[in-house]
Amino acid sequence: MEPNTIVAAILGVLEGLTEYIPVSSTGHILLAGHFLGFDSPGRSFEVLIQLGALLAVLGVYASRIVQILAAAPRDAAARRFVAAVLLAFAPAVVVGVLAHDIIKTVLFETPMLIAVMLILGGVVLLWVDRLARQPVYTRAEDFPLSMAFKIGLIQCLAMIPGVSRSGATIVGGLLLGADKRSAAEFSFFLAMPTMLGAFAYDLFKNRAILDASAIGTIAVGFVAAFVSALIVVRWLLGYVSKHGYGLFGWWRIVVGVVALVALLAGR
Repeated sequence: MEPNTIVAAILGVLEGLTEYIPVSSTGHILLAGHFLGFDSPGRSFEVLIQLGALLAVLGVYASRIVQILAAAPRDAAARRFVAAVLLAFAPAVVVGVLAHDIIKTVLFETPMLIAVMLILGGVVLLWVDRLARQPVYTRAEDFPLSMAFKIGLIQCLAMIPGVSRSGATIVGGLLLGADKRSAAEFSFFLAMPTMLGAFAYDLFKNRAILDASAIGTIAVGFVAAFVSALIVVRWLLGYVSKHGYGLFGWWRIVVGVVALVALLAGR
């Protein structure tokens, strides 16, 4: 097996393991790629393999998605939930399109920024996790539209690699009155249009530079991301309901500090 294929598989597993926990999957694979000497045309690999993680959550939630969509024509609550997810998705569409080139050519290419954001995000996650707040919402389906839109605005912070899409949406949900489980669950549902939109737009933008070799590498990462994400999605909700997000906050800080030290040492 070629070295690049092995690295692609490692990064794919890393993507699947970190996509739905609040530690920044993009930050992890960009830093890992930097230290492993991995480079992808237009930084498309890091975005396109997210489809594997997306298919994992779609598989786990398939029956529930079908149930909600089937009920939507006659059930106001189901229609409101669909509208809430789409409303939360809308800010990412605007910011993602307008800032795409800056994100890919500047932010994705700044490992020091990623390491710092991992540390800062870890501190924020630990602080929010320890807040003694009485949750107002215990079901993602009950989030009001205004709350969903605010979560969507907060999600835009994750355009900065190292912030974490799931981390931003979970922290936003917790601060706006959700309990730990429903915050994570809404993050899962919001990931579906967000990641699909990012995949489609990045594929379109980079269609001219993706050759057979690049597509093969992406396919390896895609499969690895799908398998590892399946494990995480099935495990995460039960874990955070019992233990919260403290572990992930400390993980972010440790990874960020190690990466920062390595970068400052000239690695």
